Amino acid sequence: MSEAARELRPLGTYTRMLKRVLPRHVFQPEPWRLLWIVPHSALALGGIAAVAWLELHWLLKLVLAVVIGHAFASLGLFGHEVLHGSVVRTPWLRNLAGQWCLWPFAIGPRLWRRWHNVEHHGHTQEHGEDPDAMHTLEEFHARPALQLIYRIAPPLRAVLTLLSLSVWFSFHAVQMLRRFLPAFPRRERPVVLAQFALPVMSWLALAVWIGARDWLFAYLIPLLVANFIVMSYIVTNHLLNPLTPVNDPLANSLSVTVPRWVDVLHFNFSHHTEHHIFPGLSSKYAPLVKRWCKELWPDRYHEMPHWRALWLVCTTPRVYERPTTLIDPVRQQVYPVLGHGLEEVGAAGPGRPAGAKGSRARDGGRKAATGEA
Repeated sequence: MSEAARELRPLGTYTRMLKRVLPRHVFQPEPWRLLWIVPHSALALGGIAAVAWLELHWLLKLVLAVVIGHAFASLGLFGHEVLHGSVVRTPWLRNLAGQWCLWPFAIGPRLWRRWHNVEHHGHTQEHGEDPDAMHTLEEFHARPALQLIYRIAPPLRAVLTLLSLSVWFSFHAVQMLRRFLPAFPRRERPVVLAQFALPVMSWLALAVWIGARDWLFAYLIPLLVANFIVMSYIVTNHLLNPLTPVNDPLANSLSVTVPRWVDVLHFNFSHHTEHHIFPGLSSKYAPLVKRWCKELWPDRYHEMPHWRALWLVCTTPRVYERPTTLIDPVRQQVYPVLGHGLEEVGAAGPGRPAGAKGSRARDGGRKAATGEA
């Protein structure tokens, strides 16, 4: 990528140009899409009922658990779309549908809109502001637990990173509740807490009703599956990109490619750069936005297969040495980010030693690390 292409541009640069070429109707809500809740909810509830009431072999229950978990994930991804207002804009209906879709994750619409819509979208990849951005080298030195993680051998750490996707979303959601609850007005805090507590109590009540063994297949394993699917997207959305003081979605976001049928089931969540340009646009039109982004800014747009992005997340460190370089602080290996050489370096081997001059393919990362870019 050229030096000119690396210059950060504010979000408005892209929205203004795209609004000139996109048809006006794409910016309207798509209320009929609420019907997507029906088949995914039917799969989840039907699977739970089958686990609880039918005498099935545990292997069949495991298969049903995966089906339920996928339905949970699809509902969660659709709830994300609903709570951005692209389906319905009537507040009570939007919040009701969003609460239902995020019920398996025990995330309420008020918390989600504050954490995700306001803070994450308003400050994407901005250090200290984006609640989903990863750690800096300074934070690494201040956190003993993080230091312990990076003492693990990289191959084992890659496996543990992949496995952690099965709990990461739920764990992060609890952290976000603790972080943002004090920021809500006092009169709103009981509602925020209730939107978390009611789903939790309902799932615990299910455990009491059907027994711990069936609950394992009806909810716990499905939750792990749903976490894994959702986080497999979330970690690839931004974690390979630079930290940016300017909210430039073509610099700080990545779109991934998946089979078309997966995009249908997951509501085009793979089109994440497009979503950050127009958060309130129905995901139905994300492929159209993608075509125009690649036409207008071919040297700025980041896209790669989902599996490769996930591989890179697992095999490179998640600590920023600088905004455009990642570092394994224990082994002092440095990797560039997307737009600064990661596309060329890949994950074929270890990063360059800190302070060393790399090959031509790694030169973008070297320049970023030394401030030459």
